[in-house]
Amino acid sequence: MLDGLSILVPESRELDLFAGMLEAEGAVAVRCPLVRITDLDDPADALAWIDQAIAAPFDDIVLLTGEGLRKLLGLAGARQQDLISALQKSRLIVRGPKPVRALREVDLSPSLVALAPTSQGVLETLAAQNLKDRRIGVQLYPGDGAQPLVSALRESGAHVFPVTPYRYATQTEDAQVSAVIRDLAAGRFGLIAFTASTQIERLYAVARDNDLLPQLETGLHSTPIAAVGPVMEQALAAHGLKSVVQPQASFHLKPLVRAITAWRSP
Repeated sequence: MLDGLSILVPESRELDLFAGMLEAEGAVAVRCPLVRITDLDDPADALAWIDQAIAAPFDDIVLLTGEGLRKLLGLAGARQQDLISALQKSRLIVRGPKPVRALREVDLSPSLVALAPTSQGVLETLAAQNLKDRRIGVQLYPGDGAQPLVSALRESGAHVFPVTPYRYATQTEDAQVSAVIRDLAAGRFGLIAFTASTQIERLYAVARDNDLLPQLETGLHSTPIAAVGPVMEQALAAHGLKSVVQPQASFHLKPLVRAITAWRSP
């Protein structure tokens, strides 16, 4: 049991679910949704990608996020079944468990699951295969984090068709995030549980814009950190940080809660 441990929870899409799971173990979950997934301002490029996928199904499709697949299916509208049929004709390569779940929602399953739930893991999974001239659709997430994957696939001789079917929007006002940064610096949390790299990037962006970078650095270096998986661990490492808690195998919320509980009660 977590016995009143104060945990900062920046999860967005499944905030109440995650916080509730921690509270059921006795924690005090302090909710602070930092980002949210929202629709594209201009979906023209994503719609063109869907047109390509339906007209001439890709040899391979790499799915990096579950929400990305859901957004593509939503954008397809009346052509959703046509897109699902096109997906059935492609080799489906997924980065981790979230796109697997999204595929199951439309009665599909992956052809390949990355050896590790990272973009590098996708590349390592495909390393021994001849990708020359293969048409590969790649579903990206906002930002530049997965661009090395696109570049590496192109260097292997593949024809790569990337699509980013959603965007991130800030959900919490800067004033609220600034207050959380000050609380971190004051040592008011026993743990911060990160579930997406965008969360820490949002913290740093607000800190820079509000002259709070020293306080954020102090808070993050003095507060134990839980990370949902290797992608989050890489984002932490980019800022000179490391988690003390991480699931060993399955990188989603339930294993993270179990890992936090085990860390608290060795």
